[in-house]
Amino acid sequence: MDDAKLVLLLFSLIVVMFGFIALPSLGKGLLYDIGLLILLLTAVFILAMNWVDAKLFSTITSIFGITFQPAKDYKINKQQNAVIKEVNGIFYTTGFITANLFSYTFKEEAAPEDDEDKMINAPETWERMVMNINFPFKFHVLASGLDVQNIRDELEGKRSYQEFQLSRAMQNNSSETAITDIRRKMSTIQAKIDRISAGEKPIATLMYIETTAIGVSEKASIDALEGQINQLRLSFSSLDVETTRVIGRELYSLFNFNFSIPTDFKQLANMFDQQS
Repeated sequence: MDDAKLVLLLFSLIVVMFGFIALPSLGKGLLYDIGLLILLLTAVFILAMNWVDAKLFSTITSIFGITFQPAKDYKINKQQNAVIKEVNGIFYTTGFITANLFSYTFKEEAAPEDDEDKMINAPETWERMVMNINFPFKFHVLASGLDVQNIRDELEGKRSYQEFQLSRAMQNNSSETAITDIRRKMSTIQAKIDRISAGEKPIATLMYIETTAIGVSEKASIDALEGQINQLRLSFSSLDVETTRVIGRELYSLFNFNFSIPTDFKQLANMFDQQS
């Protein structure tokens, strides 16, 4: 949930809270019971509407056949997983998948030998993969340097939590394996803090893949897109890449990224907090 949605949620709940505060003025009786029921239902409805996001939202739009228009001559289908445009009787349907490829690691963390081999062979694997895909696709990588102080504070918080876990494990006479695991996590966190102190700046990336299919009807183009998406996900699995189909509001965000992208990485990351 991003900051704007959180503020709206809190404001809505505060209004409901004032309703509960004013409720005793009605006195005990039928009006009090009706008012209490309305306030409880309102609170449940507000929380439910904030919980209904990408997955549930797409289910609802599919059941009721609801479509959206993100821009002139474009529409998002009722399944909330494709953007469709009709040009002279030909339908162009675009879909997206996100990919977690080569996530950032600090220099202090040596990659295992098999990971090093994968990195060395990645260009050749990429070429073989693309040769087996007979349609165009776009691979986007959005990157940003992170605020050093915020990351340092986050790491120090994680270190403090692991120190607490270690203290509790030792008091409870936990197994040596569990204690060693906690110490290993502490060592990794401390290594990251040391690298930041030495001047290394962490970065974050968000990656997604885009493809467009065509058809003589909307259904034909959607069916063709499904085939292309499935082929892309299968092909990228050869690179040990985990992919996720983009649906709901994140689909609308990626559609807008073709025109402009957020200027703040926190804002960008908040857009994808439901895609995991």
